[in-house]
Amino acid sequence: MEFSHVPVLLEECLEGLAIDPAGIYLDGTAGGGGHSSQIAKRLTTGRLVSLDQDPDAVAAASARLEGLPATVVQTNFRNARLALEGLGIHQINGALLDLGVSSHQLDDAERGFSYRADAPLDMRMSQSGPTAADLVNTASREELARILREYGEEPNAWTIAGRIERQRQQQPFETTLQLADAIAAAVPPAVRRKDKNPARRSFQALRIAVNGELDALNEGLDEIFDMLAPGGRFAIITFHSLEDRVVKNRFRQWATACTCPPEYPVCVCGGKAKAKLITRKPIQAQESELEENRRSRSAKLRVVEKL
Repeated sequence: MEFSHVPVLLEECLEGLAIDPAGIYLDGTAGGGGHSSQIAKRLTTGRLVSLDQDPDAVAAASARLEGLPATVVQTNFRNARLALEGLGIHQINGALLDLGVSSHQLDDAERGFSYRADAPLDMRMSQSGPTAADLVNTASREELARILREYGEEPNAWTIAGRIERQRQQQPFETTLQLADAIAAAVPPAVRRKDKNPARRSFQALRIAVNGELDALNEGLDEIFDMLAPGGRFAIITFHSLEDRVVKNRFRQWATACTCPPEYPVCVCGGKAKAKLITRKPIQAQESELEENRRSRSAKLRVVEKL
């Protein structure tokens, strides 16, 4: 299946990165190479390194970036330092992360991310390691409920986890629709009537857990920020409130000078801000983009500049 990817908030990202044609840039989430190709086209003596853990994405981005000053590496962006230093790069002038699941991963039913089509219950972005089926068939009810509650903000987490636990005793979960049907059966009828996709939050939660997405984000943020040169920009697109909260808080932390408790009358920590916020509020898609690309609906872009 062809890896198609419409880059979300493209112009806003390019503007936010303030690209120097001689600079070195990182795209930590290559996807289909949409953002990467546009960054690379703006470079002359500069260079782009594009990372992705998904072998399908690496193949697609490599083809799209052919002939451009870009290198594609298969790895998670949490390993950005290792990947960059392996290429002899110790400092970068800007970085972009487009988080979450790509359009291709959602559209290719066989990858098991979608609750709309029947397929093996997989959800692995890297296509290696334990699958979503492994998780739902082995985790305790308590652990499943925690995942659904924390990563999916699912109000019926305990009931859904109980339903999964009972059902897997009769027959282990193997496909996406088996799981989606079990989730729908576990929520109150009023919720089913109101929410045409009652499995949406649970599938998001399981995907985040299977891929360790929030851990990767926490680690990757610090790794990448450390490698930014002074004046370097860091642009991040998020698609749900959990990611956005992590990014917003980390950006705010970097942009805050004093870390003394609020009750201290004067600053004693002597702290210095490490960055300045380029976006006070997240940038969201304009009407024209929303009409063309439904994936942009929940996208939020935040940009920070290293001091």
